[in-house]
Amino acid sequence: MTYAKSAEALARLTAEQYRITQENGTERAFTGAYDHHFEPGLYVDIVSGEPLFSSADKYNSGCGWPAFTRPVEPLVELRDTTHGMLRTEVRSTHGDSHLGHVFPDGPREAGGLRYCINSASLRFIPKAQMEAEGYGDWLDRV
Repeated sequence: MTYAKSAEALARLTAEQYRITQENGTERAFTGAYDHHFEPGLYVDIVSGEPLFSSADKYNSGCGWPAFTRPVEPLVELRDTTHGMLRTEVRSTHGDSHLGHVFPDGPREAGGLRYCINSASLRFIPKAQMEAEGYGDWLDRV
């Protein structure tokens, strides 16, 4: 499967999804669809479709956004000094979508990282639909 940003994919985004993924926005805490979503499956980039996170690595951090201990594949990490803070932004590799930030305050037993991700940057694929949607190679990660 090939993953890339396209004009068609961008045209399908809601205004909120576009603001977050393309303009480096952030959704309000505790408002995202996936904050308390724990069904088995795979989270992919809403723009490119590239696999990002497994439900097996998701946990309730209490921060108000979906939190993961690690991505399924490496993400692009950039220094972010906006809003008077020093943070590490994470972006999708193929779609260049702004996803959120990674912090060093995650569960120690799982590596110590907390990927704090905007729900609006994600599309969830339930485990039962992964094969049909072309993500069968990722089933062992869920």
